[in-house]
Amino acid sequence: MIRSLRYFLVWVVLATAPNWPALAQKGLLKSGPMLAWSDFRECAIWVQAQKPAKVQVRYRIKGSDGPELRTAEVATADHLAHTATVVADQVQPGKRYTYDVYLNSKKITLPYPTEFQAQELWQFRKDAPAFTMAVGSCLYVNDSIYDRPGKGYGSDYQMMEVLAQAKPDAMLWLGDNTYTREADWNTRTGILHRYSHTRSLPQLQPLLASTHHYATWDDHDYGPNDADRSYWGKAMTSEIFSAFFPSMNTGLAGPGSKTSTFMWGDAQVFLLDDRWFRAPNDDKDPNRDYFGQVQLQWLKDALTGSRARFKIIANGGQLLNPVFEIAGDNGRKIELETLARYPAERERFLKVLQESGASGIILLSGDRHHTSFQKMDRPGTYPLYELTASSLTAGSHAPRNEPNPYVIPETVVATHNAALLSFSGPNSDRVLKITILKADGGIAWTRELRAAELK
Repeated sequence: MIRSLRYFLVWVVLATAPNWPALAQKGLLKSGPMLAWSDFRECAIWVQAQKPAKVQVRYRIKGSDGPELRTAEVATADHLAHTATVVADQVQPGKRYTYDVYLNSKKITLPYPTEFQAQELWQFRKDAPAFTMAVGSCLYVNDSIYDRPGKGYGSDYQMMEVLAQAKPDAMLWLGDNTYTREADWNTRTGILHRYSHTRSLPQLQPLLASTHHYATWDDHDYGPNDADRSYWGKAMTSEIFSAFFPSMNTGLAGPGSKTSTFMWGDAQVFLLDDRWFRAPNDDKDPNRDYFGQVQLQWLKDALTGSRARFKIIANGGQLLNPVFEIAGDNGRKIELETLARYPAERERFLKVLQESGASGIILLSGDRHHTSFQKMDRPGTYPLYELTASSLTAGSHAPRNEPNPYVIPETVVATHNAALLSFSGPNSDRVLKITILKADGGIAWTRELRAAELK
C-alpha cells in the first residue's frame, strides 16, 4: 500500500508539470519502456526517445548478483518517431529480470519497477503455470488542440494504474488503442503525433514497463471511423502501428495485416484483423469480405494445428452478436460494427470454428464502449463464449434497444473497465477466471470457466 501510494504521488507531480516527460526523464525518454513479446529464449523491450539516441537495455536475474547482461544498441534515428525495439536474447526460461534503459549510455531513472520475464518451460515437465492476462480496448487521451469541441471524450486515466497494480503477466489490446482524429488521417506527421501522444500518457507508463504487450487494431487506430480496406492511408498506419506495437509474427494473413498469434502458458491467442481486408459497410455484395478468405483459412489451419488447452480468438469488433442495427433517437437508425453486418462472412467464421474441431475456443472483442459476457449454445458441441471488454478511457455507455439473445444481462458494465483473465489449476482441471476491474479499483463481476466445459 505504501509503495503504491508513493508511485501515485510521484505521478501526480509528473502529470501536473508543464512538461512532465522532460522533467521526469531529463529530456531523453519520451515514452516507455514498454515490454513487447516474451518467449523462452528472448524478450523484447520498446522505447521512444525525445530525439535521436542509441538505446540499450541492461538486465540481470531478479535478486541475483550475477553478471549484468546487455542488449545490442539500437539507433532510434533508423526508426519511426525515434522508437526502438531491443531484444534481450540471453534470458533463461522461467526467470524474471530487473532491467534499466540506457539512452546514449546514460541510465534513465524511473519512479516505478522495471521487470520482465521469460516464459516458463513447463511442457512435458509439470502442470502449466498460473498466469494472468489483462484485456482492454478503447484508450482515448484528450488532446484539446485536435479534439472536437466540447467536453473531452477521454477520462478515468487512472484505469491504467489500476491495471498496473494488478500485475498481469501480459496485456492484450483489442483495438482502438489510440484514437486518430480528422487532423491525423491524411499524413504520416498526424498519425505519428497521435500514436506518440497516446503512448506518452503518464498513467500508462508503469503498466508499459512491467507487463508484456500484444495488440491488434480496430477502426480508430487504423484510420477514420468505420474505416475499411479502401482507406487511403492504411499502408502508413500499418507501418506506424507495428513501430509502436512490435510483434514476433504480425502479417500472417499477408503484408500489412495485423493478423498474429502468440502462446502464453497453455493458451494460444489468435489476433485477427477486421480492417485490412474488410469491404465497405455499404457494399451490396452479400458475400462481401470482413476477414477475407486468406485470413479465415489461416485461422482454420491455426486452430486445427494448435495444441493449446485454451484457444483465444481476439478481434476488434463483436463476433457473436446477431444485431447490427438498432433504433436511436427520433427514429434514427444506429448501425453497429458487429460481424453480423456481414452475414455470409459471419456464417463462414462460425463454420471455420466448427470445422476446425478445436476445443477450448474463447472469443474476445472490444469496440462497444461497454463490457459484456455472451454465451451461444451450439448443437452437438460446447457453447461459444465471448467477452467484450470496453472501454478503458473512451466514453462509455450501456447498449440501447439491443436484442442480443446471447448476452448475459448482469455482465453488462457501462463504465470504464478492463478484464483480467487468470489461468490456474492442475492440467487435469484448468480454470479460467474472468475478473472485470473498474476504474476505481473495484470489481464489477467475476466468472469461471473450466477447460472441461470447452470440449
